[in-house]
Amino acid sequence: MKYMLLIHQGNTPLPGSPEWERLSEEEQKSVYADYQAINQTPGVTPADVWMEAPETATTVRVEKGETLTTDGPFVAVKEALGGYLFYEGDDLDAAIELASRIPAARMGGAVEIRPTKEG
Repeated sequence: MKYMLLIHQGNTPLPGSPEWERLSEEEQKSVYADYQAINQTPGVTPADVWMEAPETATTVRVEKGETLTTDGPFVAVKEALGGYLFYEGDDLDAAIELASRIPAARMGGAVEIRPTKEG
């Protein structure tokens, strides 16, 4: 099965933020090491880039033929997408195990797992 894992940042400390700076050097190194290990897990296709903060987003809707834009994400910032990866594994349990290793899942965020459709 192939899955897309959507990493919701929540209040996860991001590098460069005051919250990140409050983490010890050991905690910071651990987060980087965990993401590196996940990216090297067989079956994982990591995203090539990370996204900027949710506040930098522009949401687009079309209503009655008119394009409307809104600054920021449509969802609550605490739920905003911060990154993603693809994982091809045996089953949902394997995807759940991988998601549980993503630092954002234990640091105030969450990881949403979605099966992909072959088209």
